[in-house]
Amino acid sequence: MSFRARLTLVAAAAVALAVVIASAVIYIVVRGELRGPVDDGLRATAADLARLPPEGIARSYRHLTAEFGNVAYPQFVNADGTTLPVTGVPVSFPVDEEDREIAAKASGQSIRDANVKGIHVRLLTVPYIPGTAIQVARPLTDVDSALHRIRTILLAIAAAGIALAAGLGLLVSRAALAPVRRLTKATETVTATGDLTERIEPGGQDELGRLASSFNTMLGALEESTRAQSQLVADASHELRTPLTSLRTNIEVLASERSLPPGERERLLSDVVEQLKEMTTLVAELIELARGEREPARPEEVRLDLVAADAVERTRRNRPGVIFTTDLRESIVHGVPATIERAVANLLDNAAKWSPPGGEVEVVVRDGEVTVRDHGPGIDEEDLPHVFDRFYRASSARGMSGSGLGLAIVRQVAETHGGEVVAERPEGGGTLMRLRLNGAS
Repeated sequence: MSFRARLTLVAAAAVALAVVIASAVIYIVVRGELRGPVDDGLRATAADLARLPPEGIARSYRHLTAEFGNVAYPQFVNADGTTLPVTGVPVSFPVDEEDREIAAKASGQSIRDANVKGIHVRLLTVPYIPGTAIQVARPLTDVDSALHRIRTILLAIAAAGIALAAGLGLLVSRAALAPVRRLTKATETVTATGDLTERIEPGGQDELGRLASSFNTMLGALEESTRAQSQLVADASHELRTPLTSLRTNIEVLASERSLPPGERERLLSDVVEQLKEMTTLVAELIELARGEREPARPEEVRLDLVAADAVERTRRNRPGVIFTTDLRESIVHGVPATIERAVANLLDNAAKWSPPGGEVEVVVRDGEVTVRDHGPGIDEEDLPHVFDRFYRASSARGMSGSGLGLAIVRQVAETHGGEVVAERPEGGGTLMRLRLNGAS
């Protein structure tokens, strides 16, 4: 069963339940209103008859015929359960234990429905004289006829209401589920074509409208992720092509049987080893970028100053010709320790790479921000906007080792943590990098 059919069925069932309950309440109220005057009339008649002697009651009903009409009929009931008919009354009424008790005790009252000669009657029993009670009965023919008509009308109204509810439920469900149909169509289109540019109109601010907006946001994120992956693959292919070609050429020369000048084989082997190192670094950084684009690990509180201290110590060991000076103040950020450490390490490695022998790199941590300054040649003005792009290498850096991905990883980490990284040209030359992370305390 479709969701639309279930929605229509639920709406129709709810309306049907409401109509049935309303009809039942109406019927009970009308039934009480119709039977109330009958009970009141019986009580009034019984009170009048209780004041008359038996012969007076007989004279009052002597004119009645054998037909059981729509009037109040009396009957005497003794304590032993025997009955004394009233002259002119053509019927006898049933007697139960409660009627006998009323006659014996000469107190109390009983009113109930009964069946006399196949006719539905309302029967009232009240005390008359000690040892005797008087019963008054009145046919409910007119009341039952009216209630029958009312039941028929209420059933017709209920059936019409349910049918109308079903029809309106179909219309309402069609209108209400229009955004769902658009969402389904868009999903099927994306599945069939792989086109992540597909979008749907939200059509409102309700839950379905927000669902459509969320779907569009999801498609946008998937489109951007797919674009980024395609760009990464294209860039990686481009960057790997040159070292692979050079590596293959060198290996083919080494594998050939021709004689090489003295020292050429050693130079080629050294080039092969260096190219393998560069490719290893490139592949590792590509993996790091791909890992960063996936859902990040669970963040936690991180002492940024301690992370920077560890990164400085490692870089000192790897770059013994560079002097590192630090000003690390306690700073706590909310993030992933491993990725933050990698970003800081990349900044330090970049600064050390550009520093002259014996050059100084200044590292400062304060208020959720890491600044790294070197005293190298600095970055040209036209290169500043692109230094954090993937595989971007300034013209002055193309003769140096590196993949062009280190600073791209820094920017990715900064954005993942709700911060940013910027490069500046400080007074006195060199380069200043600022890594800001949100959530500092």
